Amino acid sequence: MQPSKTPFLAVRALGQRLNGELTDYDALVEMARGRDLVLLGEATHGTAEFYRMRAEITLRLVTECGFDTVAIEGDWPDAWRVDRFVQGEGTDDAASALDDFDRFPVWMWRNREVRDFIAALRAVNATRPRGKRVGVYGLDLYSLYRSADAVIRYLEGVDPAEAALARERYTALDHVREPQAYGYAAALGVRPAAQAGAVRQLVQLRADEFDYLARDGTDALDAQFFAEQNAQVVVNAEAYYRGMFSSRLNTWNLRDAHMASTLFALVRYRLRRGGSGKVVVWAHNSHLGDARATESRRRGEWNLGQIVRENAQHRALLIGFTTYTGHVSAASHWEGEVEQKWVRPALPDSWEHLFHATGYDRFFLPMQDDGARTLDEPLLERAIGVLYLPQTERQSHYFEASLASQFDALFHLDETSALEPLEPAAGWLKREESAERPFV
Repeated sequence: MQPSKTPFLAVRALGQRLNGELTDYDALVEMARGRDLVLLGEATHGTAEFYRMRAEITLRLVTECGFDTVAIEGDWPDAWRVDRFVQGEGTDDAASALDDFDRFPVWMWRNREVRDFIAALRAVNATRPRGKRVGVYGLDLYSLYRSADAVIRYLEGVDPAEAALARERYTALDHVREPQAYGYAAALGVRPAAQAGAVRQLVQLRADEFDYLARDGTDALDAQFFAEQNAQVVVNAEAYYRGMFSSRLNTWNLRDAHMASTLFALVRYRLRRGGSGKVVVWAHNSHLGDARATESRRRGEWNLGQIVRENAQHRALLIGFTTYTGHVSAASHWEGEVEQKWVRPALPDSWEHLFHATGYDRFFLPMQDDGARTLDEPLLERAIGVLYLPQTERQSHYFEASLASQFDALFHLDETSALEPLEPAAGWLKREESAERPFV
């Protein structure tokens, strides 16, 4: 699947070289005007430049285009502490505000770039009235137990009798505090499923919303929305963990559908709160690029980017980020220690290799006009998540994609560096140097 000459020429014609200045984002900011949702991707979960660039772009969208919400590929209760910090509440500093991101992979959000970004957001918010302040929220669903605990804590403050009922409804979750163990046992039928109780609790929270909100304005609205979304996480996370051990459910689809429903709930909430409801999303390319333009479609999988495009259409903008080589922060196995790994040069039949061959080391590539049609030729695209397994590079990290249908635009950086955790482990400090290794 070698690329033809036509995409190469299109990239040379459309690519806009980057010079390391904020003006690098002028074209993207212009594309974002009049949009409500800007989705900023990443080809890895551990590249410093991707985080830094997303931070710079987001701050410009906040200050120049009226965006007031940042939604990240992180868990809902963990990100809420960050939101309280950027709102100017509580006693946290920028580093401690990230402390609730304490499960693997902690480096994904507990890093220097995110710390500096939320400090900058707090400074922006300090100049704004409360209803216009920027918020930060999590889209993900892994926090089954933490979210259940948060629902109960909320109800203890507003309705102690309902809190007692919530404990009963979540009883089926309490035998094991490990979500995969719960999912395995429930899927096998050796323990009762918590699904019915979780759904009843969500329905009850929604039914009681008017009473809970009759108390003290914005504070009540914030607290009730936080609790309701946690109750939604419990419902969807319970289904997700049971689905991990069932051949009938696609957990990828469950997860991205949850992220999409949370995103649209955030839009409604921010409007209700008095804001613009314009959201910047940070997540991996595999979630934010339209799945219909990739081999995921053949597996019956959808993703957040596809759902957003189908619902928001021209009001959404999907932006990818790619790299050819460099270093990345990633683990070698699940729950493993983060390492600073060398990213092997991209495979010859990939978009990243084609970008490298143009001689444009760093560039922005808009793909919405007719000249970009040739970029829909299917080529490989690399995706590195929290694990990087170079010994199985082709099988583990590449998928086929038609680029111009997957994204509206992208940033390519030929060589990138590893994201630095706030507390680097010994394995991260021992940087893996470039060395050719055979691919399997």
